[in-house]
Amino acid sequence: MRATPIAVPALAALLLLTACDTDDGGRADAGAKPRSTACSPGAVDMEVGPASVAPAAGDTGEVPVSVTNRGAPCTLDGFPEVRLAGPADTSAVEVRPTEGARAQKLTLAKGGSASFTLTYERGTPGDGSFDAEQLRVGLPGDTGDPGIRTFRWSYGPVAAEVSGGHKVSVSAYQQAGD
Repeated sequence: MRATPIAVPALAALLLLTACDTDDGGRADAGAKPRSTACSPGAVDMEVGPASVAPAAGDTGEVPVSVTNRGAPCTLDGFPEVRLAGPADTSAVEVRPTEGARAQKLTLAKGGSASFTLTYERGTPGDGSFDAEQLRVGLPGDTGDPGIRTFRWSYGPVAAEVSGGHKVSVSAYQQAGD
């Protein structure tokens, strides 16, 4: 009869234990911060339109915006950061989420796309409407102007709300494509 050396089972047990999941997520350095996977403004392309323009005061228009990832997989978590800027950049309107819209966390693979839509009511110049000239778009959690993309707003003035503010809102991100 042949005896198995004790070193072989002990080595196998040690290997099994080191392969188990740990509380540190399997990272070698438990003190390291997890790498952010948020989509970076420099790693995405943005495109506005084609829009369904509100032809006259009181009509509703929609302006779609698409975001395409050019880099490593990343996430969009929250609503897009959207503002309309006025003449000579002297005023701005923060665009709020569409009533009842719920943000969802989307992961974009390289080449993956998502979109969102601005819905607005066209106003009449001089009646409290906002005479927008620029659409400014940032990604969720983006805190600096370097990541803000600016597009020309050519869809007419945005109607004022009776309670203050303006009649413009932004939808949640929706996965585009397959």
